[in-house]
Amino acid sequence: MENDQHTNSPNDESKCPYHQEQNKPEENKVEATAGKCPVMHGANTSNQSNVMNWWPNALNLDILHQHDTKTNPLGEDFNYHEELKKLDTEALKKDMHALMTDSQDWWPADWGHYGGLMIRLSWHSAGSYRTSDGRGGAGSGSQRFAPLNSWPDNASLDKARRLLWPIKKKYGNKVSWADLIVLAGTIAYENMGLKTFGFAFGRPDIWHPEKDTYWGAEKEWLAPSDERYANVDKPDTMENPLAAVQMGLIYVNPEGVNGKPDPLKTAAQIRETFARMAMNDEETVALTAGGHTVGKTHGNGDASILGPEPEAANIEEQGLGWHNPNKSGKGRYTVTSGLEGAWTTNPTKWDGGFFEMLFNHEWELVKSPAGALQWEPITIKDEDKPVDVEDASIRHNPMMTDADMAMKIDPIYKEISLKFMNDQDYFSDTFARAWFKLTHRDLGPKANYFGADVPKEDLIWQDPIPAGTTDYDVTAVKEKIATSGLSNSEMIATAWDSARTYRGSDMRGGANGARIRLAPQKDWEGNEPKRLAHVLSILEPIAAQFKISIADVIVLAGNVGLEQAIKAAGLETIVPFTPGRGDATDEMTDAESFDPLEPLADGYRNFSKKDYVVSTEELLLDRTQLMGLTAPEMTVLIGGMRMLDTNYNHTKHGVFTDRPGVLTNDFFVNLTDMNNTWKPTENGLYNICDRKTGAVKWTATRVDLVFGSNSILRSYAEVYAQDDNKEKFVKDFVKAWTKVMNADRFDVK
Repeated sequence: MENDQHTNSPNDESKCPYHQEQNKPEENKVEATAGKCPVMHGANTSNQSNVMNWWPNALNLDILHQHDTKTNPLGEDFNYHEELKKLDTEALKKDMHALMTDSQDWWPADWGHYGGLMIRLSWHSAGSYRTSDGRGGAGSGSQRFAPLNSWPDNASLDKARRLLWPIKKKYGNKVSWADLIVLAGTIAYENMGLKTFGFAFGRPDIWHPEKDTYWGAEKEWLAPSDERYANVDKPDTMENPLAAVQMGLIYVNPEGVNGKPDPLKTAAQIRETFARMAMNDEETVALTAGGHTVGKTHGNGDASILGPEPEAANIEEQGLGWHNPNKSGKGRYTVTSGLEGAWTTNPTKWDGGFFEMLFNHEWELVKSPAGALQWEPITIKDEDKPVDVEDASIRHNPMMTDADMAMKIDPIYKEISLKFMNDQDYFSDTFARAWFKLTHRDLGPKANYFGADVPKEDLIWQDPIPAGTTDYDVTAVKEKIATSGLSNSEMIATAWDSARTYRGSDMRGGANGARIRLAPQKDWEGNEPKRLAHVLSILEPIAAQFKISIADVIVLAGNVGLEQAIKAAGLETIVPFTPGRGDATDEMTDAESFDPLEPLADGYRNFSKKDYVVSTEELLLDRTQLMGLTAPEMTVLIGGMRMLDTNYNHTKHGVFTDRPGVLTNDFFVNLTDMNNTWKPTENGLYNICDRKTGAVKWTATRVDLVFGSNSILRSYAEVYAQDDNKEKFVKDFVKAWTKVMNADRFDVK
């Protein structure tokens, strides 16, 4: 909402211009019905009429309701990957190269080259990614929306996106904003002399802000780091799933920990933050140095006089923010981070200038014109200074941030930096690969990559999986599985555990590859290692006999168990199956990178590794959203999984039936039956008792009972409890189950 629109409460009509109109003299009044305001009050999401404001402890399902097709102006039938086939990529790249030096008067390019600005645009779009939950990153074009478009660290990137608009307008639906933003930085590096590693299209856009990403609990931008650390001196105590050190930053504070310069302390934060963004020490140094080889920081003016960020700016700003009234407010008078200066002598050229500048000078702390703390050389030859962005006859001191100085002071970073300094080709190659990883980390496996510049090399962080066999007798395999002696619940639980690791946030995990049989997944507590080993010992020989992947056999076994459970309910159906999964090997698996995918809680199998501050039902929503499921799909799957008797360790919580293992709608029937009462017991469990006799009939967890207590979820549960929806329940369960099993089948989508 813009600043000049309604923000008053539903009962506060005194400030409404329409009600003020009613207080005018009779002859000046605007007609209104019964003296009531013709505008609906409470449209602002922060209004007191909001459900969560009235009942803050209610379960908020918004995380599952986002990205509704109603928000997409391109329509339900739009397929971005099909549009990409029409894209003239060479023409697009040519236009992007031309843009780099086509300086515009309304926002002129530093030294006549937009490279630094476009690299920062791409970097900050991709750099919000974190491994803990796979959220953030460049994969959806979310930087166009709040809060990212208004983060302090993203100041002036609104100008970069606006500079790209003519190209987006020209190529239209054939290139997404998400792809264009990433391409901008890659082309910028190429234009300045770097041989890049490659580029892949394939990122479809979203159309409203993401509600699923937790950026921190702070109530103000750039609040002290202490708020997200148990101990700010121990970076590994940063709150999960966060990676950036302060609200509104992409990485670390360039002035030092909490704005206090100390390169060694900053180095410790850098190491933890970059690790949480999937980067090792060498990649971290390469990215830091490579990002600062070109471009500059901007702080030539008073940062306190900048106008509000885009989301708070007045309507006449038309989506731009940080208006700068300082002289021209642009060019040499730009204020962004508050630091001021370039890092290298030639900031529009890819070279080794960063390391030469860093190691060939001694540095001292000074203040920028905006008052920010930065490092500048004590002595430097005039010819080694970068020239002014507008007047080449003027030269200025270069600068380094506290993070840059960490590359010289930290012993490990220093060793890597010197190696890069002495081998420019190695530095360039390492940076090019790290840049590719940074900008493609959340795009998923190579099956999602489009374009002629996709590298042929398979990289371990892409979680490579060999192609599987599709030409085999599926029916014969199913018959073999059916006579294997495995129970339905064993087969269904194993298939579920294999598939449930999928995260739509960065498209990692899932059943393809059968990594459930490899470290670390085979030892995860939630996978019940003993049961898993038993099931695999029976399924693996079947895969070998038919010369097919164990990944396919695991999913097929789950389908067999499901079909048998449906048949026991008196119905017949064939669960859809698409062959072709492959089997990954240990050599193809970066085991450490899979640690964050471990399910610490899985409400679908009533599993929780331990008690958490967050409620089990909230953890269920998080897992559901990561798996790409809707609230109705979550509901039908929970009810079905309980009836299929697939709980962790075979507990009976939520198994509201006298026919366990049979796919019926009994969970919903008995949950909504008013002949029952629900009573809390110890350890967060509940008894479901007969209302008349008080006898305990079943036990339940919070995850089970939330489908009866939450008004929205209860409305779904009631649908499946109806007498006329028994077949619909089975049909919807099979559809949702198949969606989970195929979530990572990018090769057939």
